[in-house]
Amino acid sequence: MYDELIDSGDLSIARKSVLPGTGFFLPDTLEDDLEDEQTAAALEGSEVAVIADPDADGLACVALIREAYGDVQNVPEPESDGEDADGPTDATDAADAIDDADEDGVVLAGDADDPLEEPEPTPHNVALIPASPHDVEDALARVAEYGDDGIDIFVCDLAPDRFEYVEDELDAALETADSVSWYDHHQWGDEVARGVRDAGVELVVGDSDEECSADVVYRSLEYDFSPMYEELAAVTRDHDLWLREDPRSDDLADYAYWTDPAEYVEIVREYGVDLPDWVQAYLAERREEKEALIDRAVGRSELREVGGYTVGITYGRCSQNEVAEAMRERGADASVVVKPAGSASIRGTDEFQLCHEVAGKVNGGGHPKAAGCKPDIYDDMLDYANHWTSRGAVTKQVILDAFREVVEAEAEAEGEAAEAANDEATEADE
Repeated sequence: MYDELIDSGDLSIARKSVLPGTGFFLPDTLEDDLEDEQTAAALEGSEVAVIADPDADGLACVALIREAYGDVQNVPEPESDGEDADGPTDATDAADAIDDADEDGVVLAGDADDPLEEPEPTPHNVALIPASPHDVEDALARVAEYGDDGIDIFVCDLAPDRFEYVEDELDAALETADSVSWYDHHQWGDEVARGVRDAGVELVVGDSDEECSADVVYRSLEYDFSPMYEELAAVTRDHDLWLREDPRSDDLADYAYWTDPAEYVEIVREYGVDLPDWVQAYLAERREEKEALIDRAVGRSELREVGGYTVGITYGRCSQNEVAEAMRERGADASVVVKPAGSASIRGTDEFQLCHEVAGKVNGGGHPKAAGCKPDIYDDMLDYANHWTSRGAVTKQVILDAFREVVEAEAEAEGEAAEAANDEATEADE
């Protein structure tokens, strides 16, 4: 296949909006080999490994742990103080960075949207191992294989849907590691949490309505952090819980998506939440395309009525939170953004707080107001071709059906509770 067929750098916004990024087309075997090499290199000489979701929340956890362990800083700088200060770009564009970060959680080295020249490699005592919720078990297995005996392992901002998904890999990691700590704020099932703790892991799960994972790390580590890190956790929480009270939180979230995870960690360690001017210039450039992709997704959105709730649904490569907010403003109680790579983001409101239950029915999970999934409906590339040309029609229907199941179950449970209350009242009167 010709490289230009999968390189979306020169595509129009209209086409970028409906096709997945370059990383989607890389074979799993190539990705696995690259991730093996990256993990082995990152762990060489490291005493600590942090397996983290490479969004702003997961990467803030890495920054906190590096600070607590006194890890060396490797702060990237812009190329110059001149016109290049807002950063050269590589072959991957902002659309790819949005898509890859949202779908897979990990942007491979060849696909990273890198505003800086590659910095000189500096060994870290605390190694960053990016992972998504779908491959946390693979990351655990790689740390077990490539990490030194006696290493400390942290897992941050990731939650397995079932304990059996990580059971064997966790056992292997525990055999290698001196300790394993798991800090998160997603919704955990009781059986999953019990399995992880019984295996010998220190598990701390924060209230997903009140804390982000960085909050959990901040309060769990026995370290006296400076006020800068307290502020980093607070501003990260503002975006991760979609509070949107601090405009700097959008800057952190966007920069985490668009730059290399290792660079993000070192930038926030150096500057905190007030990103330097050259990063702000870079963000402004990237946001032009981001807004264009948002407009495309919002423009093709529609509202559906599901059991008394209004569900907004759309398709496109975009920043899902802003698109969900636009649908909320149009009256949606919950919103679904189906992505070209086959996954979907589900966002709720105060009126609908069952997103994690909807996602759980279609191969996903998350929070009551924010969840993600990838329905298991793609058997071959023809299914994906239909997905792109139909703008996610099958995926939309599968997720709407999941909404109906959850809403009907909720109504049934409410009916049973009301009936039980009436029976108790009747017995009391008698």
